[in-house]
Parts: sequence; structure tokens; C-alpha cells
Amino acid sequence: MLDIKNITKYYGSQPALDHISLHAGKGEIVGLLGPNGAGKSTLMKIITCYIPPSEGNATVCGHSIYDDPVAVRRCIGYLPEHNPLYLEMYVREFLQFAAGIFRLDRVRERVDEIITRTGLTPEANKKIGQLSKGYRQRVGLAQALIHDPEVLILDEPTTGLDPNQLEEIRALIRTVGSQKVVLLSTHIMQEVEAMCSRAVIINRGRIVSDDQMAHITSQQLTERFHRLTVG
Repeated sequence: MLDIKNITKYYGSQPALDHISLHAGKGEIVGLLGPNGAGKSTLMKIITCYIPPSEGNATVCGHSIYDDPVAVRRCIGYLPEHNPLYLEMYVREFLQFAAGIFRLDRVRERVDEIITRTGLTPEANKKIGQLSKGYRQRVGLAQALIHDPEVLILDEPTTGLDPNQLEEIRALIRTVGSQKVVLLSTHIMQEVEAMCSRAVIINRGRIVSDDQMAHITSQQLTERFHRLTVG
């Protein structure tokens, strides 16, 4: 459902991405892990057709980012790192606005459904500007999910959350990820361990590791065991 082939991106003469390739299918939550400046956000902006690559191509649900960017955007739900919300709008009003952009049928029913699913019911009639950071993240996820996309792109979705908010957002992402492709970026290994089935480690614009979390965790435990016995 998500297929990235040899994506390269230059900013001037500086390469932000260097021949990135990966594939993800339904039910996979893929963690894009790397330090700040590794190229994670740039890759997500390319997948969502926000910026073009310098080389390479990506397809989402069979649609090329070059040939049919409108169809790509219909298949994707996107939560950027800096959650772009209209703070003066009410939660329900904002989600109705988002549903209208996608020209959904039965807007009121769909908004009610997504409010319940994302745990926004207690705050649904408040202005977004009155919400805590955790609830604002929920609103961002709700707008990303409003059109029931097949692919969900989340850029640093848990940044700045307190421990309670963190666990709630993690649980929500795990739940929705069971039926979709989820690509989420972070620079914190614990976030990938808590939510993802697979980790793709990127550094200086290149993929340096791509493996299932079960194997990575097993490898870490083995290394720790050996270090303890030898030491």
C-alpha cells in the first residue's frame, strides 16, 4: 500500500535524503527512527505530496505522487509535527470543516463516530484553544482519520505529552494501526518499542537498518546477556 523507491531530495547541493526505499503493507505500524535532521520529516512531506523529490518515486495505494497526487492525498491521513489547528474553532465545528474538505456523505454521523473513537467526547463542544496538549493531539488525529484513509502519516505524534496523555495516544495509534498502514517518525526508541511492529532507522538521509521490532528487541536482550556474562 505504501511503496517508496530510491527517493532522493536535495536542498541546494545538500542531500536531505539519499536513495530511500521501503515498502509497508496493511496492518503495519512502521517507526521511522532517527536523530533530528536525519530526513524523517522531509520523507513524510514527499509522501504526502507537500514537496517533490529530486529523484525517485513513491506510490500510495497504487497512485503515484507524480501522476495522481490528488488520489494520493485522498488515501492519506497526515498529522504534521506542528499540529495545524484553528484554535478559535470548536472541536466539532473543526471536524465538520475537515469532513467537508473531503466531501464526505453523512458528515454529522461521521464526525460523531470519530469523536467517540478518538476519545474526544468530553471536549467536543469546547474551542480547540481551550484544550490541553493531549486533547489537541487527539483533534489532530481525528482530522487525519476523518475520511478513513488507508495510510496514516504521523510526524512526532507524541511530542510534549505528559505520561498519561502519552499512553492514551499510543493506545489510539496501536488501535487504528491494526487496519491501516501507519508510518510514524520519532527520535525516541521507546516510542517505537511501544507502538511499532517494525523500525526503520534513518541517519543523514540514508536507511541504516530496517527490521521487525521482535527481532530488534531479541537482539538487544541477547547483547545485554552477553555483556553481563563476559563482564
